[in-house]
Amino acid sequence: MTTASPTFATLFLRVFLPFALAYFLSYIFRGVNAVIFPHLERDIGITAGDLGLLTSAFFLFFAGCQPVLGVMLDRYGPRRVQAVLLAMAAAGSALFGLSLSLGELIVARVLIGMGFAGGLMAAIKAITLWYPPERWGLITGFHMMAGGLGSMAATWPIEWSLSVMTWQGLFFWLAGFCAATSAILLTVVPERAIAAPQGTLAEQFRITGKVLVDGFYWRIQPLLAVQQLAFIGCITLWIGPWLRDVGGIADKQARADIQLYTTAIMTLGFALSGVVFNALGRIGVSGFASTALASLLFALACGWLAFLPSFHPVAAWMMFGFLGALPIQYMPLLVQSFPAHYAGRVSTSSNLVVFSVIFAGQWAIGRVVDLWPRTAIGYSADGYAWAFGALFILQLAGLAWLMLSRAQPMAQATRAAPAD
Repeated sequence: MTTASPTFATLFLRVFLPFALAYFLSYIFRGVNAVIFPHLERDIGITAGDLGLLTSAFFLFFAGCQPVLGVMLDRYGPRRVQAVLLAMAAAGSALFGLSLSLGELIVARVLIGMGFAGGLMAAIKAITLWYPPERWGLITGFHMMAGGLGSMAATWPIEWSLSVMTWQGLFFWLAGFCAATSAILLTVVPERAIAAPQGTLAEQFRITGKVLVDGFYWRIQPLLAVQQLAFIGCITLWIGPWLRDVGGIADKQARADIQLYTTAIMTLGFALSGVVFNALGRIGVSGFASTALASLLFALACGWLAFLPSFHPVAAWMMFGFLGALPIQYMPLLVQSFPAHYAGRVSTSSNLVVFSVIFAGQWAIGRVVDLWPRTAIGYSADGYAWAFGALFILQLAGLAWLMLSRAQPMAQATRAAPAD
């Protein structure tokens, strides 16, 4: 690298785009089960609880490897770490296509989850290396937009693909895309000189411990975790069964269309989140305050689906998709509240909690839905009402904690922390 600052085009093509492509694929894998679930019910014989467990298996090792991932990102850089992980995702996707039982599918899904464990975190690390701090929220929002495009691709395009190939063949194609993206990361993304980590590897892991006991971290983390459970859990799985069983939409293509509209407006929300919050910041509204307001509105959207499911359900899902994209702005707020060299471990520590909650919660939603007898078309609407209602109440509790806690960012943070 020369000392000259890279141009916008260079950053876009050689840094932003490769990591965004990896995140695009991550969201396809997160959401694909919401479309292929009837095939899995038919071919494998899975129940709602099985479906929740299978889908959440993506997040189990995704969460479990976050502490190691944080150290690796800060020590070796996002380019090499993300390339290796995507090769693992390719292997998991191929194994999923070869699976003949629920147990084999779960193992494959775990490998896929591990492979995409750095989808957001590696990108955030790259953003902190290549972009100025005042642009982090904006670029993070654009990166999340790539995930939204992946969610869109996991709707009717996946449904269409199943008309020309089996679901097994689909996963072989996805394995090839993962391998190609891994190669792009290795060959296109430039290296960026970073400060050598201080201390031994064990001392580097202890920084993760400092993050995990920080008061400001735990002021935000409960609400963020519950809202990501509601948002990711539903977008990646439960929207499809809900539309069939509660919305009464029996046609698969019609359900895929609504899922497409929801993910499209979610993508718009990701794209606008950084822009809107930056604009609010210029008129004196802190990122903390604007994100808290977005969290309240998203909680109300969940309440709408839980308690008023027959009142314009498509509009409810549109609001769910748009508002659910906004609370991700808590992530750059957390990163900015710690020293710069903590960036990888702050984001991965947050993911550790978030995706542990998603793993347990997505499975729990399926177990709750299974408590009621199955209907002629699927699962009982009462089960969804109780599950979504619990998500609504948990979000209100998280908001109350956020407002009542007085914890402030770490005093040694090198950038100004958000004020409440």
